[in-house]
Formats: sequence, C-alpha cells, structure tokens
Amino acid sequence: MNVTWVLPDGREISATVTAGTNLMEAAVSHNVPGVLGECGGNLSCATCHVYVQSAAALPALDDFEDAMLDAVEAPRTAQSRLSCQIIANPALDGLVLQVPGGA
Repeated sequence: MNVTWVLPDGREISATVTAGTNLMEAAVSHNVPGVLGECGGNLSCATCHVYVQSAAALPALDDFEDAMLDAVEAPRTAQSRLSCQIIANPALDGLVLQVPGGA
C-alpha cells in the first residue's frame, strides 16, 4: 500500500509499505521526522502520534490506544491515532497521515 506523511512544514514523504507492517515502523524506516516510536510499537509512549487526513477505513480505536492518546505532546483531535496501531493493508492504500508539529 502507499502512504504519505505530511510534515508540519508541508513537505511530504511517500512510501510503499508492505502489508502487515505497522505505520510507526514504516515511518521510522523512511526517516519521517516527528514519528519516533520510542517504545518500539509497544503502545507505551505515544511518540508515534499522527493525524489521519484521508478518509480511510481504519479499525476502531480501542480503549488502551484511546487512553494513550491522552498523553500525546501535540493537541489531540478526532483524527488522532498512534501509528504503531495502524497496520498496512490494501484497504488503506493512499492513506495520508499528518505529523503533528508539537505542542
């Protein structure tokens, strides 16, 4: 699937991501600034926070991810998700994620 990260300055980084890869890992491997994934995708740091900009059919937000989003540095919005919890699959092809600019 193809995914695009839009950086706070408007620059875009696009990549093809293998199905089954979480988008935090994909961002880190493509050197996307602002997506840190300090916990390695273990849902314990919230440093992979993104805003979902495209109307993709994402899985529902579970209670644990919802609670972790309360700890993000940048403002939480209705489009906030942790990219470690978004798994690449063909249904998400063309997904656009905005990288927050900080608090």
